[in-house]
Amino acid sequence: MEEAINSQNIQDDKKARQLKIRMNQIQPTTTFYKIFVLVSAGMFLDAIDVYLASGVSSYLLETNWSTLKLNSIFLAVGFFGLFLGSVFAGVVGDFFGRKKAYQLNLIVFGSFTLIGSFAPNMYFLIVCRLIASIGLGTEIVTGYAMINEFAPVKSRGKWCALTSFIANCGAPITMLMCTLLIPHFTWRIMFIISGISALILWYFRRKLPESPRWSIAHGRIEEAQGVINEIENEMKDEGVGKAQINSKINSAEVADEINSHFGRNLLVAIFAVSATIVCQYTFTSWVPTLLVKQGINIVSSLGFTTVMMMGAPAGAFLGSQLVDRIGRKPTIVTAFILAAILGIIYSRQTDPTIVMALGFLLTTCFYVLMASVVGVYVSELFTTKYRFRGAGIANGISKLITVGMPIGVAWLLSISNTTMIFTVISSFAVIAAIIVYFFGPETNNQEVD
Repeated sequence: MEEAINSQNIQDDKKARQLKIRMNQIQPTTTFYKIFVLVSAGMFLDAIDVYLASGVSSYLLETNWSTLKLNSIFLAVGFFGLFLGSVFAGVVGDFFGRKKAYQLNLIVFGSFTLIGSFAPNMYFLIVCRLIASIGLGTEIVTGYAMINEFAPVKSRGKWCALTSFIANCGAPITMLMCTLLIPHFTWRIMFIISGISALILWYFRRKLPESPRWSIAHGRIEEAQGVINEIENEMKDEGVGKAQINSKINSAEVADEINSHFGRNLLVAIFAVSATIVCQYTFTSWVPTLLVKQGINIVSSLGFTTVMMMGAPAGAFLGSQLVDRIGRKPTIVTAFILAAILGIIYSRQTDPTIVMALGFLLTTCFYVLMASVVGVYVSELFTTKYRFRGAGIANGISKLITVGMPIGVAWLLSISNTTMIFTVISSFAVIAAIIVYFFGPETNNQEVD
């Protein structure tokens, strides 16, 4: 009996190794493009909802539907929900499958966002916002990890970063929608559009396949083989050849090496993501206030902010072009260092033209980091077995830190000046650059399961 079991295990291990090799030879086909489009759409909705909160909260306050205290709670529970969702995604995605994770998150987010549009009071809206944000937090982890596991090894960084580029286009679009729609249809229209869009997207994502890498890691060999067979048949029908893999690399040994450094990689992920999110959020959220503090009037500051935010899609696109060509670490470390230098220079400027130009460059650096760190690097620091949990913890902690950032920034502005804010941002960036440089592994073109 034991010999039969051992023989079966050996056969399963052999099949698993063969499937991993075949998966690493996969090239983009109709199935992958469908996954890319539907996942990117989900990430776009994620970005819309994050920026939607600030636009809606100002209208709620202006119309006396809410108070400053309730608005603060509304914004805080949103970030706390993102934290819970990021951690929750790790558990669901790693133990129950990627497919369940990306189906569950949209149904939760879409349903409670739509319910929130009919909220009779601010307290009801806050509860809906908390639950919806949990689903939204799951989307952040799920989206990038799904692209990571289906994308070809040699262009994985490009596809993950392009997902980030599409997501970050949501910032200016959301601000435009809020400006055009809320005055005519009140704040509820934004929740209706966001909620219905999420539910429509959930419908189209129902038939996306399970990640073969997850199936292999959990011993579901036949399920993985079925999906890989379908993709390989598509490659034949579409005239796409198999990718060349490095035969000298033993992906099992690489995976063992990564798993043996799980603690180190988790530390790198936490610092890299937290520094990226904190720096980006602090600057983009407070830039109008910081500009006023620098002597630029509020009307001009809003125009300057619009120009600076054009650096978001520019930075995300630049990151998508760099991560595969020069590598993850050079892209990330350089962007952190440039952000630190530009931040210090920016804080000492008063000339409007220079302020706007430096602000655009600073925003570009932050979104190069959003694309390369959040979109690409974090998922690659962990193997399939731990990917969702590792990325979920890193993203979750960054969101938890973000909850307290408005209080910290307000306190620093009350006792100091804008130079102190940018000194703190630059310090975060330098520390993250040092940690990634000395402790972070290079994951470019890495064949790992």
